[in-house]
Amino acid sequence: MKVLVIGSGGREHAMCVALKKSKKINQIYCVPGNAGTEQIAKNIDINICDFNKIKEFVLSKKIGLVVIGPEKPLVEGIVDFFKNTDINVFGPNRIASQLEGSKIFTKKLCKKYNIPTAKFDIFENIKDAEIFINNAKFPIVIKADGLASGKGVYICESKKESILSIAEIFDGKFGIAKNVLIEEFLQGEEMSYFIVSDGKTIKAFDTAQDHKRVLEGDRGKNTGGMGAYSPSRLINQNLEKKILEKIIKPTIKSLKDIGCKYKGFLYAGLMIVNNEPYLIEYNVRMGDPECQVILPKLKTNLLDIIIACCTENLANLEINWHDKKSLCVVLCSNGYPDKYENNKLIDSLDNITLENNEFCFHAGTKKNDNKVYSNGGRVLNFVCLTDNFKKGRNKIIDIIKSLNWTGGFFRKDIGYKVIDE
Repeated sequence: MKVLVIGSGGREHAMCVALKKSKKINQIYCVPGNAGTEQIAKNIDINICDFNKIKEFVLSKKIGLVVIGPEKPLVEGIVDFFKNTDINVFGPNRIASQLEGSKIFTKKLCKKYNIPTAKFDIFENIKDAEIFINNAKFPIVIKADGLASGKGVYICESKKESILSIAEIFDGKFGIAKNVLIEEFLQGEEMSYFIVSDGKTIKAFDTAQDHKRVLEGDRGKNTGGMGAYSPSRLINQNLEKKILEKIIKPTIKSLKDIGCKYKGFLYAGLMIVNNEPYLIEYNVRMGDPECQVILPKLKTNLLDIIIACCTENLANLEINWHDKKSLCVVLCSNGYPDKYENNKLIDSLDNITLENNEFCFHAGTKKNDNKVYSNGGRVLNFVCLTDNFKKGRNKIIDIIKSLNWTGGFFRKDIGYKVIDE
């Protein structure tokens, strides 16, 4: 079988590595890929939202499976685009992808189906939003409605901050904005909960804790993710039952009620308050870097899971896991998440030694003349599977130090809530 993976981040490199384990696959292509995917797949330079060119390529190479990593092609309807072909495409369709594509779509769904979430209001203009702000209890959360690469969320401590945030959203910082969403601030701890679905059956796909803030101690600006660990320290049998019964199952039912099956990964960003789950947001794909910490723990072949979902046969497949702790540290370009320089040579990748259960997943990298250069804010993801989170983090820090790349920085405290110093 030939497989195409769409995307260019650490998530897609991790997917390629997991898929490569299957003896059923004889060729992996990656659109557009990075310097890491190039080692195990053939990178193809096509825009991920140019569906016509992607389809032409898939048909010309007789590719049997397309796996979509990032959210944008899903929200724009790539699965629907392949609907009348014999090609298996793994991911939710355009309607189901609105769970991530529109925060307001999801909030309205939560209200209708009594899914626990923060109290909220929707505003169509700055004036009405400001009237609400005048009587608000701080802190509050202000969100852009559409896709914002994890950055369209403001936690505001004052009226002044709130008004500036609302103005940025309506001024188009995250694209055309017809609405703004204002939520109450929930005091608790975040957790990422993943499931995989074939449209009929739901199966758990592990948990993780992402570190979004750029600075140690979870301070500073939001990023796409500075690191993660899995499993979450919060998960327990009672909490998992609540997540499934109060949040996941009602969501899947709500889509069925409008004639829509959910196929693919679904990632629930949750706030846990006194062992009670509240939905913060949905992502209609694996997280990044959560994917990088979860997939190395997977015993069952990823291809078998994906094919079972595409053929609506997930009920007959058992998903098994290695009993390990997994931790990921992201090496970023200096200046990220603000202005940073690309094309910085990473000249000592060959110097690092990776032992069993240690991984280096490329994210923002590219190859020129057999040399690897930085090509994004988040550059490399280092992952370690161990029996102990602290041991894993120490190993990763030693690996990054041996790389000795002066073009980047990383957080040294990933997993600090679950690690006893």
